[in-house]
Amino acid sequence: MEKEISELIEYLDQKFTKIESALAVKADKADIQNLMDAIDGYAQKADTFFQEMVMLSHKVDRHEKWIREIAKKLGVELEY
Repeated sequence: MEKEISELIEYLDQKFTKIESALAVKADKADIQNLMDAIDGYAQKADTFFQEMVMLSHKVDRHEKWIREIAKKLGVELEY
């Protein structure tokens, strides 16, 4: 009976060791919060970049319009 108990203890020790190892690898709340903060930061940067690209596109459109108007007044035909 003592052998059976020691085998059981050894078996349970192995199982708990595996569980402890798995828990040590998993992220805790702070890790998840850090990840969420990083994602939010990149989302904000992407949103800012998108807004800047929209503004740049409008600026290019304005310049193209001015160039066409100047070319028309000078009698220059532009090729696209």
